Amino acid sequence: MDVKTFLKEFWLFGVKQAYACLFGGFLLALMLITKFWYPLEALHRYDFIFLSAIGFQIFLLAFRLETRREFIVIFVFHIVATVMELFKTSDSIGAWVYPEEYVFGIANVPLFTGFMYSAVGSYIARVWRIFEFEYSYYPPKSATILLVVFVYLNFFSHHYIWDMRWVLLAFTVFLFYRTTIYYKVHKTHRSMPLLLGWFLVALFIWFAENIGTYANVWIYPNQTGKWEVVPLAKLSSWFLLMLLSFVLVASINRIRLREQRTHLTRKAA
Repeated sequence: MDVKTFLKEFWLFGVKQAYACLFGGFLLALMLITKFWYPLEALHRYDFIFLSAIGFQIFLLAFRLETRREFIVIFVFHIVATVMELFKTSDSIGAWVYPEEYVFGIANVPLFTGFMYSAVGSYIARVWRIFEFEYSYYPPKSATILLVVFVYLNFFSHHYIWDMRWVLLAFTVFLFYRTTIYYKVHKTHRSMPLLLGWFLVALFIWFAENIGTYANVWIYPNQTGKWEVVPLAKLSSWFLLMLLSFVLVASINRIRLREQRTHLTRKAA
């Protein structure tokens, strides 16, 4: 690849990634802006974020910046995430808290929180489409679905029994260590190991988490007195969430396998 092609693809890659992050970027910007400036006394900040997220979703659908399938992904993520949030923020667990008041919420969970997880699902669904993902050595769907079922259950069970995350991470590596993802930036598909791609996205989510806690959207027990950087150890949780999100999107998308395409081409010849 020459320098001109590299610079062009580098620019297009950034533009496409920014487009894929529309919903998540909107939420993060809203959190930061309302931390430093929120003049509405008649509406709680959390409720404003919730209503703004709904409004932005309507905007994306109305102007066809988001497909119906991507909207379905967001809706499913909202339900799955809200169930987990209700458990994690319960008085008996108290993994994190939402310190401000709200009207739109269930128990200890303001309803906008589901959109934070939905932003991850929205991103994956959108990059899948605009980068025209293809794969090699993608494991059977049944195995990946079974894996993420245990991942989701472990988010709950590790508070009562042994934390299986490292076993689940090891099994993830076993399933996907050969899997390569091919993404089309301009005319040609480029490639990287899928596990590396997931790690990079998990790292980005960790940065976003630090922005969210700094903006006082939610806080961990160690941040109640003074804000602190979220420990890097949380990357393991975000990697597993990334895996869960990816497999959920993959379950409703067609997985284009390069081996199958090559095999069919040779057979036709």
